[in-house]
This record gives sequence, C-alpha cells and structure tokens, in this order.
Amino acid sequence: MPSHARPAPARSGLAARLPAFPWDALVPARQLAAAHQDGLVDLSVGTPVDQTPASVQQALAAAADSPGYPTTIGTPALREALVDFVRRHRAAPGTLDVEGVLPTVGSKELVAHLPFQLGLGPGDVVAFPHIAYPTYDMGARFVGAEPLGVDPARLAAEGDAALPEPSAAQRIRLLWLNSPSNPTGEVLSRAQMAALVAWARERGIVVASDECYALLPWTVDEVPSVLDPEVNGGSLDGVLCVYSLSKQSNLAGYRAAFVAGDPALVGELVAVRKQAGMMLPGPLQAAMVAALQDDEAPARQREIYRARRDLLAPALRAAGGEIHGSQAGLYLWTTFGEEAMTSVERLAAAGVLVAPGMFYGVGGGSFVRVALTATDERITAAAGRLERL
Repeated sequence: MPSHARPAPARSGLAARLPAFPWDALVPARQLAAAHQDGLVDLSVGTPVDQTPASVQQALAAAADSPGYPTTIGTPALREALVDFVRRHRAAPGTLDVEGVLPTVGSKELVAHLPFQLGLGPGDVVAFPHIAYPTYDMGARFVGAEPLGVDPARLAAEGDAALPEPSAAQRIRLLWLNSPSNPTGEVLSRAQMAALVAWARERGIVVASDECYALLPWTVDEVPSVLDPEVNGGSLDGVLCVYSLSKQSNLAGYRAAFVAGDPALVGELVAVRKQAGMMLPGPLQAAMVAALQDDEAPARQREIYRARRDLLAPALRAAGGEIHGSQAGLYLWTTFGEEAMTSVERLAAAGVLVAPGMFYGVGGGSFVRVALTATDERITAAAGRLERL
C-alpha cells in the first residue's frame, strides 16, 4: 500500500446504525450513461435546473447587507407572507396566524429532525408511506425510534387492520403523509386525508403532511392539504404541513421551506430550534417573502414541467414502460416489468440515468423514478433515445 494511502475509517456511533447512502449504488450506471456519445441525460434526481425568479434574486441582493443575527421565527414580513400563502394555496383557515408558521432551512432538514424536535426516542414508532422519500425513515433512526412503512390508502380505509401489527398503533407517535408522493406522484383524496387525521387523533398521533409538490398537479384538479378544514375538521390540533419552495420556485439552492399548522406544536419546534441556532439567513428570508408573494413564476414553471412531462411520458410508453400514479409532482413512476436495476442499466446504456424504485422501499423493486428536472434540450434528447429503445 502506498505510504499516503489510508484505509477508510470504520463507522461508529450513529453512522454505524445507518444504511449505506443509496445514491452511491448508482455510480456504475452514471458512468455508463455518461459514456454515451451524445452525453448524459440525468433524470435520477429532482434538482431544479431553470432560473430562479428575477424578483427573488433582486430581493436577495437588496437584503445582502445583513450584519445581525436572524431570528428563528422569521421576520414579521416573512411570517405574514407564510400565513397569506397557506391561506391562498393550502386552504388554511383564517384562524391560522403567525404563531402557526415557522421558516425552516429547507424541508429535508425538518423531515430528518422532526422526531428529535418532538421529543421522540427509543420505544416510539414513526410511521410513513411504505414507498417514500427515505428521509422519513432516517429521521426515526436518528433518535432510535422504530421506522414503520404503511400503506396510507389502506390505513385510511382499514385503520389498525392495515398495520403489520395492529398493536403498533399504541406506539406510533408521528405519522408522515406525503401527497403528492415522492416518488410515485400519488395524491391522497380529501376523504382519505380526513380519515387518516381522524384515526391519528384518536390515538394521540401527530400528523405531519409533506406537501412540497402540491402546486404541480397533472391528472387531478387539486392536491388537498392537511390544513384544509374539510380534512382536519376545523381544528389544527396535532397537524403540521411541511412545504418547500425548491420545486415550484427553483429555490433548492436557497433552502427555503416552512412548516405550518398547530400553534402548540410549532411553538415546541421554535423552542428547540432557538436552542440549536437553526435560523434561515436574513437575506434568504427576504428572498422567501418575494417568492411567496409571486404566483406568476410558479405558474410559468408548472407549464415548463408540463411540456417536459408531455414529451417524456409517451416516450417511456414507447420504450415499453407503464406509468403508475404520477398524478402530480416531478416524477414519472414507471415499470418495464423487470427488476429496477435491470431497467436502470438498460436506460443507462442509452445515456439516460434514472433512479431505481428500491431506493424508496421494497415495494418499489420493479419501478424506476424518472424526473422532469432537466433542460428542455436534455428532455428532448432523452425522449428520442427512449423512443428508439
């Protein structure tokens, strides 16, 4: 071994209890796709590629002189903008005020740390959709709680009988919903969400609804929110809506997100986050106000994604794929009737990189997630390659 080479350190502590980072498994497929003569088309991740709205960039620049510490709860202007946004777009009642909103440093941070900030730990159960964004699972593991994948539609219809062990309901402290789903694009109906909230309330379970893709509906008219009185029965007790501006406003690099809902729960989060110094930088708070007040930019962005979806969906079908769910959001949840990694490798040989469904749970083993987040030129290239498969 060369003198400068060192073996990788053994993982210990919390890191030793975590699974390998799934995206590392895509390195060989990425290398294969990158070798394509016309270049890589990366549809494996949902990172925005289009321009951040000019109004947001201008607000950020105008607030650049920011020598003092920001507040955890956000500026008065941001808190008012958050309230106005959830009333306009997430059906929040007029009773929701600034005590029920809180900016966060991106939504992934909140998803990963919500069990900790709510005081969960060993012996508690965190439930989440059985095919889902893996950070719900990680959040449970970080605090030593038990992660539990559930089928939200079955849980809404059957209650405790939908759980692997009905007695598990006694230990569930937090139930994550994700509508539209990442990765499947499934949308829960208002009736399903109402049933889930009622079931959780009867058992003292907090419901956190991740609604980050809600302004990107395709085959549904709307995406219901946990803040809607028709879902929560006119009370925000025990419910939280988690939301991000990353997708609708191309602000992934800004880490601009928030949580809204039960003021008592939001107050608990504020108390913990103050102690931990979890604050959105001041200039970004100003930029976030501009983004929240701008409805035209997200509407334009939605049409950009619609056009890309209209190119990719028929191309995937022409290549032998079947698209399931995908009612809203940034992904086409597709199966080619084979193991997911077989599909990943076949598409990579054509220079198109997608994510295997098993990254999102064992139920995704025959699916791939195909993102709409690439430039128009790359989406067109991908569609042409798929049609020739």
